Amino acid sequence: MNLNVSGHHLEITASIRSYVGAKLERVTRHFDHVIDAHVILSVDKLVQKAEITLHVRGKDIHCECVDEDLYAAIDLLVDKLDRQVLKYKDKSGAKANAALKHQSVG
Repeated sequence: MNLNVSGHHLEITASIRSYVGAKLERVTRHFDHVIDAHVILSVDKLVQKAEITLHVRGKDIHCECVDEDLYAAIDLLVDKLDRQVLKYKDKSGAKANAALKHQSVG
């Protein structure tokens, strides 16, 4: 998985980059067909915003979260993303099972 982390009004340090990478390992543990991820972290006065676009086979999944703490925003972002990835995995698995069932009948 290619990971691209960028910041708006924020310098991306090595610790922030490693924190994001460690959190995204949970998503790749549930679903290993992730092609790349683009994370944008931004600071606007008292609001810390984290957003991600995850490119998987056949679809782009986008999430964003806002919090007062950047690390808390990243945690919330990964929780949302994990739920969306599991939902996508269930839907794509159901389509694959239906296709196999249709082939075996005919």
